Amino acid sequence: MKQKLAFLLFVCTLTLGGCAIEPWVKPYERANLADPIMSFNRDPVSASYIHHVYDSREGARGAGIATGGGCGCN
Repeated sequence: MKQKLAFLLFVCTLTLGGCAIEPWVKPYERANLADPIMSFNRDPVSASYIHHVYDSREGARGAGIATGGGCGCN
């Protein structure tokens, strides 16, 4: 019984040790993540257009964060 409790305590200690308060991404490393090569989109111009069309359509229903009437005339 003591071995199981000790093992459980050991596993809990390791698990909580992984939740340290120290940030995983250092402030000086954030520039690497903001690099355009890290984007999920292959073509940022096309993705911007598709996002604009989506916002224009869904703005009338309020499904996104878009504002406006949904006519796409902005």
